[in-house]
Amino acid sequence: MDLEDLEAELSIILDEMEGPQGDYHEIYLRVRQMIQQMESLGMPPPDDLLKLEQRLDALMKEEASNQD
Repeated sequence: MDLEDLEAELSIILDEMEGPQGDYHEIYLRVRQMIQQMESLGMPPPDDLLKLEQRLDALMKEEASNQD
């Protein structure tokens, strides 16, 4: 996957987040996958993408603790 493909995938993910309540778990997994792909290509993931991953992770943990 090249840089253009990664940018297109990120654009799709961001569009999904702006729509009606997205599935945060799916978005988190896709963001995580994108970060891993970038790292495997020797590209440093952008800080904002890493922050998004952290926010989604925190959201899922909060959601899980509220279900207990």
